[in-house]
Amino acid sequence: MNSTTRSDSNADAHSKTQSATPKEPLALPEAPHDSNTELDMSNGDTSVRLDHLGPMVVNEDGTLSRISNWGNMADIEKENTLRIIGKRNQARLEKLRAKEGEK
Repeated sequence: MNSTTRSDSNADAHSKTQSATPKEPLALPEAPHDSNTELDMSNGDTSVRLDHLGPMVVNEDGTLSRISNWGNMADIEKENTLRIIGKRNQARLEKLRAKEGEK
């Protein structure tokens, strides 16, 4: 038996072992227990800031998303991103409202 055949049979055995084991879905990390998050909207304010999550991004099709690396950005990057996203969101919302008005 040559070395190529031996390594191929080892690879086959390894792949069979992996495929026989069911894969479990990855779990989300636990929420920090030391944070006390309280939301009080009793004053009639209709907006809420969740700064640690970053801004909502309005996509061209009207769906919403977030910036995945928001927590890793420097303060200047966050300021610039907020400025740009704010203008772009307003333009996209106006376009979506105009499109909705045509229907």
